[in-house]
Amino acid sequence: MGVSSSFKDQSHTPSLTRKLWPYTIYALLPIAIFRLFFYPLPLPQPSTDQLPRSNRLILSASVPPSLSSSSFSQEEKIVNEAPCDYTNGKWVRDKLGPLYNGTTCGTIKEGQNCITHGRADWGYLYWRWKPRQCKLPRFDPNTFLQLLRNKHLAFVGDSMARNQLESLLCMLATASTPNLVYRDGEDNKFRRWHFASHNITVSVYWSPFLVRGVEKSKIGPDHNELYLDYVDEKWGNDLEHIDMVVLSIGHWFLHPAVYYEDDEVLGCHYCPGLNHTEIGFYGVLRKALKTALKTIIERKGANGKGTDAVLTTFSPSHFEGDWDKAGACPKTQPYKEGEKVLEGMDADMRSIEVEEVEAAKGIAKQFQGLRVEVLDVTKLSLMRPDGHPGPYMYPFPFANGVQERVQNDCVHWCLPGPVDTWNQILLEIIRRWQIQSWVEE
Repeated sequence: MGVSSSFKDQSHTPSLTRKLWPYTIYALLPIAIFRLFFYPLPLPQPSTDQLPRSNRLILSASVPPSLSSSSFSQEEKIVNEAPCDYTNGKWVRDKLGPLYNGTTCGTIKEGQNCITHGRADWGYLYWRWKPRQCKLPRFDPNTFLQLLRNKHLAFVGDSMARNQLESLLCMLATASTPNLVYRDGEDNKFRRWHFASHNITVSVYWSPFLVRGVEKSKIGPDHNELYLDYVDEKWGNDLEHIDMVVLSIGHWFLHPAVYYEDDEVLGCHYCPGLNHTEIGFYGVLRKALKTALKTIIERKGANGKGTDAVLTTFSPSHFEGDWDKAGACPKTQPYKEGEKVLEGMDADMRSIEVEEVEAAKGIAKQFQGLRVEVLDVTKLSLMRPDGHPGPYMYPFPFANGVQERVQNDCVHWCLPGPVDTWNQILLEIIRRWQIQSWVEE
């Protein structure tokens, strides 16, 4: 009828789209093949909501984060690389500051709670250690707790061991509450905490020589007595129940002492009036370390359970005058790199400790699951003269003006303070051990 239908016209007249369609397919097909070959689509992954909670963290106490070949290769690369040298570096400004403070942590020893005792210069809190050739990550309490799940960690040694322990408790307490479950001894020298969230036990054992010793006292001898071939069983007897032990000694070896070996007098250190040979303390420190490390290896290696042993190296003091006068350790900033040299007694004490750990490593290789490492903090601690309590070992020492006699602590560390860095490095040692275990499995 003269009226054409558009539908009828379309059915008989090829459109431009239909003409170009084959060419479009031919053009897109090579691109699609290239994409699929070089960038394959990922396989469907199970929802993380269906995974056990313990597997969600980057590092688990027993299960590696990924079994993919790329992840495994990366972990293997980490193990094969030389461990980070944390000894060489410098202190740099850190805007973040510490994880905790003197009011948020309830386990700080009174004498190291510098903030609540009135120390006004808070600048010492805003520094971090920067190794020269590697990175030192900020401490992650959740990772530490996950790595130590179902384990018993013990700090054994003198008051520096206690200082490091209390630092760790404060850092971990930002993620999980530690419950004190045991205490004994004068000044709480033997204590134990439990982290119910991860079933972790953390203990401290007072043992300033690691070997059997009789400490000087007002009613006994005015010198220490050390029996160098016998371990101190106050901690030795508990080795069976300890999974990781952190040892720390040094300062008590500077005190007057008489030394015994094979139940006979070997000699002494600064013992005027006694008919004993003066032999100093360097060789004695070495013997004590040998006995302690040998005991750990023999007792834990023999039963096949294994253990991890870490030795924290000597931490220098920073007295610049009489200990009982104002200004004994007056610095308010770290030393700059190259400004302070590690030398003398500090260097000698550290060398002995590093050498004995290296010797113990060789012996420990004979046993499966037995690992020994040094936590070398001597140099980084030497560079922090500003981190000690000084007169703030007591509350508000200058409330009534500057007194003629003011007791100072230039040995231990404020909490928070530089000692927190020791536990940062401890975490990295444990992390590396865990990755090594995954690779070996």
